[in-house]
Amino acid sequence: MDLAIDAPTPAAPDCADDGTWLACIACDETFAPFEAVRYTCDECDGLLEVRYDDPPTFDEFGSGASSDGPDRGVWRYREGLPFDLGVTLPEGDTPLHRVPRIEEAVGVDALRIKHEGMNPTGSFKDRGMTVGVRVAKELGVGALACASTGNTSAALAAYGGRGGMQTLVLLPEGKVAAGKIAQASLHGARILEVDGNFDACLDIVQELAARGEAYLLNSLNPFRLEGQKTIGFEILEEFYADYGTFPDRIVLPVGNAGNTSALYKGFRELVQSGALDPDEVPKLTGVQAEGAAPMVEAVEEGNDEIRRWEEVETRATAIRIGNPVNAPKALPGIRNTGGTAVAVSDPEITAAQRHLASEGVGVEPASAASLAGLKKLRREGVVDDDERVVCLTTGHLLKDPDAAYEAGGDPEPVPNDADAVVDHLHD
Repeated sequence: MDLAIDAPTPAAPDCADDGTWLACIACDETFAPFEAVRYTCDECDGLLEVRYDDPPTFDEFGSGASSDGPDRGVWRYREGLPFDLGVTLPEGDTPLHRVPRIEEAVGVDALRIKHEGMNPTGSFKDRGMTVGVRVAKELGVGALACASTGNTSAALAAYGGRGGMQTLVLLPEGKVAAGKIAQASLHGARILEVDGNFDACLDIVQELAARGEAYLLNSLNPFRLEGQKTIGFEILEEFYADYGTFPDRIVLPVGNAGNTSALYKGFRELVQSGALDPDEVPKLTGVQAEGAAPMVEAVEEGNDEIRRWEEVETRATAIRIGNPVNAPKALPGIRNTGGTAVAVSDPEITAAQRHLASEGVGVEPASAASLAGLKKLRREGVVDDDERVVCLTTGHLLKDPDAAYEAGGDPEPVPNDADAVVDHLHD
């Protein structure tokens, strides 16, 4: 299947349901979207992608909003989604922050921060879950499951609970921030801690899904990415409203590479509908931590496949992943938009987290990787000073309060006396 930006809109096959179908990106095989539970291609095990006979335009967004559903956020883009409404909290419609001091320090023409931590459970994962849980209901499954570095588990538990479904999450033991485990627990998920890393957890969950034990809602599930592509739609609309143009570049953290894949898919659909010119598509630029950077390695070496990293380590727990399952979709997204990928150190991530916090934007470490990557690419001359850039931050500061505490300043003890406080402040 051609994943190029300017590829023609494919004709709907006979299996299409209301103009929607699944297509394998490796062998072009097509499938009806809701006739059976399916995560990968029956013929070659390749990744699947949701396709539409009539991709949306900007003018269509917001149309057809039902009286009992939201007309903002993810479901504002229902014309480009498989359903008119999902299991919603609601989600989306997140802020695109101005950060003038950071913009000046980085030295670009314009810089905005898309803060996905302002979703209901505190991360971008909610966008995918509102669609994914709706699909699960359409398929008639009763139990949901995921492997997680934390944010997916929180979103799955919340949306599964909202939908009245059982949820199971597998986490790498001792590697998930306490705030994320607390969310999944309170929302009623059954939590299993695995003696292994995230990739080992995903291996197990995929096997459980293959046995019919639960419906898989990691980003291997193509419907998850449909919700996540609305991040890109919002960025384009919001940025254009402020600047009269689209951003030159979007910089985003990369874990399983779902967002990179999703944004690229959404932009391709806008190009196919004629709503966006190919040369207006922002350069997708991925950022990974140095201790978990298989995508960066593939981009730098010009490989079409990634090498799985068996050992990964970084304080940015949300992107501590050594085998990004969406790499076959994400690599074309980076290359075909003229983007790149870069690895940053944990100290660079912490510095960026502090820098964002100084402008009032509170994010977890993995989110700050986007700004850290932009800074590094500016130092290296890869990003020009006349570029207009959006950095995507994916999770809220309170997702990992321990990391936030370590990045911030220590409390200062003082006596119980106003004069002593004044003396301490002026000391």
